[in-house]
Amino acid sequence: MPHPIPVYLFDDGKGLAPTTDLRPAFDVRTGALTLVGRLAAAGELQVIGVFVPDGLSVNPVLGRREPFLAVNARCPMIRAADLERLAQPGTALVHEASSEIMAARVNPDMLAALLADDTSAFRLEKHADTPLSRPLGRPWHVRSHRDALIRLDLSLLLTTKALGTAADHAGPVQLAHIPPTAVVHPSAILDTESGPVYLADHAIVRPGAVLCGPCYVGPYSTVLERAILRPNTAIGPYCKVGGEVSGVIFQGFSNKAHDGFLGDSWVGEWVNLGAGTTNSNLLNTYGEVIARASPTGPHERTGEQFLGAIIGDHVKTAICTRIMTGAVIHTGCMIATTAAAAGCIGPFSWCTDAGVRRYTLAKFVETARAMMGRRGVKPTEAYNARLASLHEMTASGPGAPERPCPAPSPRSRPT
Repeated sequence: MPHPIPVYLFDDGKGLAPTTDLRPAFDVRTGALTLVGRLAAAGELQVIGVFVPDGLSVNPVLGRREPFLAVNARCPMIRAADLERLAQPGTALVHEASSEIMAARVNPDMLAALLADDTSAFRLEKHADTPLSRPLGRPWHVRSHRDALIRLDLSLLLTTKALGTAADHAGPVQLAHIPPTAVVHPSAILDTESGPVYLADHAIVRPGAVLCGPCYVGPYSTVLERAILRPNTAIGPYCKVGGEVSGVIFQGFSNKAHDGFLGDSWVGEWVNLGAGTTNSNLLNTYGEVIARASPTGPHERTGEQFLGAIIGDHVKTAICTRIMTGAVIHTGCMIATTAAAAGCIGPFSWCTDAGVRRYTLAKFVETARAMMGRRGVKPTEAYNARLASLHEMTASGPGAPERPCPAPSPRSRPT
């Protein structure tokens, strides 16, 4: 196999909040894996540095002066063959439909234009609109790319593990990957008729659980008793998942431990969904879901008939919470209302039947530390600073216009 091509990833900080409030775009779980994990599994490209929005990381000054390849961190996937047309500095690969830069070969002095998505500074090569080529531009695009990315990721993981293919088995049965460190109760059912079931190291499947492929259960995550995981579900590390889950991506470190339905959704880290929390993922009209990415942003067509909720990091819901179709719940919200949560709920909103108040930073941090401590995780100073920055950026209260995150600096952090 040829040596992997060295590339930088650049995150321009556009359009994906709340999924990117506490992580760069290349660390958002968009299938079984993140973009970084996907590139590593494919083995064609080697990430040697990243450019991220200020506040997400400390970026040392870029020292190199020769041209280099930079890949948009909002791309779901990019292959070495896609970069072959970028031999000359100042050439950019642009998505045919969205006109966004997917990748470019740049001199260091062109980096500012790249981060600003200034296509006028480049000679453009167009890339066809394929299922995995369009850069994510809105938080609900994790749903749009989900099925194709989960299947790609499982294919990469299974190839990496050298477990063979479905042709090795009689009939429609495909692979179930169960490592020696995983624990699967004899009464659990792993249904691989429609796709593989992949359990990572130290995953646990409790009695009576049903897992329908394609699906992925990450390291140290537990699928609880009598849970039903329907196809195209991906669970990140250190989660506890119960009830009925259909087509949901869990970033990691979150709990949906009780009965209740969750469908066609994305769930961030350190989320706790109270017993009976249930969401709608289909309108009664069977029409296209309309959603808002920010509290004061426009209503937008999502292109999706099935779309549940986008649930940001550190969101908590009370027992029997209902979440309406296409809801976007931003970082740090507490939902404890008898009415259904709907629309776009701004960051750090404390929602009760008495109204919406602002979650005070000190109380929020106290709760966050308590939950993280249960997983043996202590927030770093940088993490606390980012939380404080997000809280300050929305200081005028829930529903106020969101201030954009600072743009990335023309610097890199080696990986």
